[in-house]
Amino acid sequence: MGGPGAAEERFRGLLEAAPDAMVIVDDTGTIRLVNAQTEALFGYRRDELLGHPVELLVPGRFRAHHTAHRGAYARNQQVRPMGAGLDLYGLRKDGTEFPVEISLSPLETSDGLLVSAAVRDVSERKAAEERINELAALVESSQDAILAKTLDGRITYWNAAAQRLYEFTAEEALGRHVSILAPPDRGDEITALLERLRQGEKVEHFETLRVTRSGEMLDVDVTLWPTRAPDGEVIGACAIVRDISDRKRAEAELTELYEQQRHIALTLQRSLMGTPPAIPGLATASRYLPATQGAGVGGDWFDLIPLGAGRVGVLIGDVMGRGLEAAAVMGQLRSASHALAKTGLQPRQLMQALDTVVADLEVPDQLVTCCYLIIAADAGEVTICSAGHLPVLVAVPGEGARTLPAPVNAPLGVGGVIYEQRRATIAPGATLVLYTDGLVETPGSDIEDQVSQLVTTLDRLATATPDLEAVADHVLATMLPDVDGHDDVTLLLTQLPAAPLATAGAELPAAAESVPAGRAFLDRTLDAWGCAAVRDDTRLLLSEILTNAVRHAQGPIGLHVCRTDTDLTVEVSDHSPHLPEPRLAAEDEESGRGLLLVRALADDWGVRPTDGGKTTWFSLKV
Repeated sequence: MGGPGAAEERFRGLLEAAPDAMVIVDDTGTIRLVNAQTEALFGYRRDELLGHPVELLVPGRFRAHHTAHRGAYARNQQVRPMGAGLDLYGLRKDGTEFPVEISLSPLETSDGLLVSAAVRDVSERKAAEERINELAALVESSQDAILAKTLDGRITYWNAAAQRLYEFTAEEALGRHVSILAPPDRGDEITALLERLRQGEKVEHFETLRVTRSGEMLDVDVTLWPTRAPDGEVIGACAIVRDISDRKRAEAELTELYEQQRHIALTLQRSLMGTPPAIPGLATASRYLPATQGAGVGGDWFDLIPLGAGRVGVLIGDVMGRGLEAAAVMGQLRSASHALAKTGLQPRQLMQALDTVVADLEVPDQLVTCCYLIIAADAGEVTICSAGHLPVLVAVPGEGARTLPAPVNAPLGVGGVIYEQRRATIAPGATLVLYTDGLVETPGSDIEDQVSQLVTTLDRLATATPDLEAVADHVLATMLPDVDGHDDVTLLLTQLPAAPLATAGAELPAAAESVPAGRAFLDRTLDAWGCAAVRDDTRLLLSEILTNAVRHAQGPIGLHVCRTDTDLTVEVSDHSPHLPEPRLAAEDEESGRGLLLVRALADDWGVRPTDGGKTTWFSLKV
């Protein structure tokens, strides 16, 4: 190449400044010049390369072919890539191979032909290409439809799954607007989705309807995300579409089956709860909400029991837990409590009996709470016994709401408990509020705070003439604003009847003269009330009951007469605990026919035990 000169120095400077490894060989394949990038790329020092065959840098399996390629190039000299279409590899000093890209250029010099080879390590590009090819294979083999589109909605990519799903081939789909995949009434939806993508928003698991080429409607789950240029600008979008038609059909079938099962369960629940009778003069409103989870059945129940003589029993209970077992226990307890209440048992006596019933059911870990009240409108009294149940509230018009005092007793089934009751005076027109824990025991809240909120809600609604149905709806809306996630709920509102029009009473000794004295008292009372139409039947029935009390009971004897708009009720109380029973008297017996006469003539009658003995009563329509 001659001695060093200015031109040679400039050439060497350019060689060192080249970004690629530069290897210059003569026509025999001997290395004549290399630059620093060659040393760095192949791991050789410059003196280890100069004068050696260029095949030193070629893997052994390619050296024979390389020699042939070099000879062919010598015969056809031009600037071109070496091994076009072939995978070329270089060999480092440490024996490792790496993919390369080589460009050849002939150099005519005074020393003969030289060939300049620019060698570039393409390991990263090859790895990226392999990764791209892998991703492309994954996209093409995906079971989900994958497509790309421009921001104006033109389809630019369409995989095989998209063809299977929508029935359009790639040739038919590419370049067309994505609106061909949507039902006609969903055009606005496509526009809105494209706008969200333009704003750079990702849309995940958007469930909608799409249509195939043949017009079949598909339920699909679509995930869309924007594609960006290197500078971050949104330039297009990609979509993954999954056919969820089978899932939707299965969900619909499961929903239908669930609703059927829920309907059956709720029908069972309501049949076990029964339908409380409408009681004249007693305004009530009730709500029952099944649990929002599971089958919906539970252990709540309530009952209204007409006890006669102007008295009404109000019962509410809760078998803790859900499911058919709780509902079955509830059904048995409701039937038992209704039957026991009809015998005239006082609240504490009824609870004592129910405690035994629960113990006999042998249901382990089953907690049962219950509350029983007897409303006596003529006396303006309520007698209450609670077995671990939530406090009863009483809302008095113009006075607000408060808790009705009651002894604290253990839940039913504990055993060995002596239940206590309490009598309280309640103003006419007051409303009793009974409920189960589903109304006040909600996740993340304190039950005492919830009861206080219930009292506050009732305070605001304690008006002179409350609409109980509206109150019930408002209480549920306030206490349970979220319709999901609650246990079964029972709410019962009972408004005490108005006070009777008139009452009168007398106390008589247990002596024979008390019978005419009682009739005389009754005559005066009926005359004063203008009830002459029922005088004869009333005097006859009173005579029979008073005679029984004088003969068989202990004094003193209480006589109480009460009149309402529709009924006249007469009560005779004594201190004997023995309850009389109607019986068929023999022809030669002088007694035994009194109660049969009472049963025949009275519109209603009965006997109820009291703390001091019993009360026998009868009613006639006026």
